This record gives sequence, C-alpha cells and structure tokens, in this order.
Amino acid sequence: MVNSINTNASSLGGLQNLNRSQSSTLSTNNQISTGKKVNGPKDDAATFAIAQKLLGEVGGLGASGDSLDRALSTASVAEAAGNQVSDLLLQLKEKAVAARDPGLDDASRQALNNEFASLRDQIGQVVKSASFNGTNAVEAGGGDIAAITNQDGSETFSIANQDLSLGGGNVTLAADASIGTAADAANAVAAIEQSLGNVSASLSTIGSGARRLEQTREFNQALSDTTEIGIGNLVDANLGKTSAQQAANSVREQLGIVALNIANRQPSSILSLFQK
Repeated sequence: MVNSINTNASSLGGLQNLNRSQSSTLSTNNQISTGKKVNGPKDDAATFAIAQKLLGEVGGLGASGDSLDRALSTASVAEAAGNQVSDLLLQLKEKAVAARDPGLDDASRQALNNEFASLRDQIGQVVKSASFNGTNAVEAGGGDIAAITNQDGSETFSIANQDLSLGGGNVTLAADASIGTAADAANAVAAIEQSLGNVSASLSTIGSGARRLEQTREFNQALSDTTEIGIGNLVDANLGKTSAQQAANSVREQLGIVALNIANRQPSSILSLFQK
C-alpha cells in the first residue's frame, strides 16, 4: 500500500523494468538489422577483439591470394613461351637436318637457311614478349616468379628465372646461327638437341612451381573460408532465436508500460484517507 506521495517505489521499480525491456528490445532490433549479435566492443569486448583479429587474418589471406594469382599468371605466360620455344626448336631441327644433305643445290640450301633464320628470330621475339605484370621469367636477366604465401607476408615462394634467350644457358643455339653449309647445319642440330633437353627441364621447373603455387592458393582459400565461418559463429546472430526474443521483448515492454501506469496512479489512492 502506497503511503507517500513523495516517493513512489512501485513506480521507480516499474520504470527500471521498462528501461530494461526497452534496452533489450533495442539490442534485439540492432541484431536483426545488422545480422550480428556482436557489433562492437560494448556488446562483447572479448569476442569482438577475437573477431577483429580473425578478420585481419582473412584480409591477409586475401592479399596473399592476389599475390599468388599474379604469380600463377606470370608462370602461365612463362610456360606458354617455353612451349612455343620448344615447338620452334623442333621446326629448326627439321630445317637443320634437311640442310645436312650434301646433295642440296645452292638455291635450296639458301631457301632452307632463310626459313631457319626466320624461325630462329621468332624465338627471340617470343622470349622478349613473355612478360606479365612487369616480370619476364624466361628472358636473360629477367625476374623470378615470386609470391607471398601466408597471411602476414612472412613466407614466400619463388620460381627461378629460366633464361630461354638464344645463346643463353638453356637455348645454346646462337642468335646468329645459320645452316648455310652442311657443317653449319650439323653444328646447329647438335645445339638444337641440347637446347630441347634444357628447355624441357626449364618447363618442368616452371610447371612444378606453378603447381606448388596453385596448391598454396587452394589451401589459403580453404583456410580463409574456414576462418570466416568461425567469425560468423562468434558474431552472427541466430535470427530465428532473435525473432522470438523480439516478440517476447515487445510483450514485456507493453506490460511494463501498463505496470508503470498503474504504479503512477497509486499515490492518488492516499486521497481516500482524507475523505469524510
């Protein structure tokens, strides 16, 4: 029974309950609008800190993925160039073997030599144009194919430059090689056969390196996906549960308003004590 008009304990208690209901409703509405149960440190400081750290790792893995993609593209260009060089060497060998025939007349030998020179020069053009994103991995003095492989950039993987230039360490056929005589043709055949073996080894190096890059990218993508799922488990709201909670909060808030109205009317009952 209220016996004071200065202090209405029931009203104060009802107001506290209503404030709690409204706060819960606000929190629930925020979860529904954002889809998250933890939107900032005030919701759950420890969980928010963990989620932010994990988000940083996901971002780092994304940067690593970009680096791996660039490296894979560079490796693809280098591999394509190596295959083209190998094909050209096979064609050059065919011309050189034909030129070893001692019975060739001068006109035929000159025609073979002209075709040989054209194919030879194509190797130089292919090698020179085999650049991606500023890296040419098959040119003399070109760069290695490199990529970061983890989320903080502390680990890297690289494929060494494979010099496929004419007269280089792998393609031993000289840039001015000719098959103008049977002897020159014999020398060219020997150089071409050695070059074919070297180019095959270079292609194997590029191919195995590219496979390593691809496997790393696939692993990092799986790791990123798993981490994102973990972040979701930490901060995402269960919207089914949240919807039920919103309905309950709405009822509690309405009941709180009714209870507060009743409590606010109770002091007026003291007037009955003074009625005659």
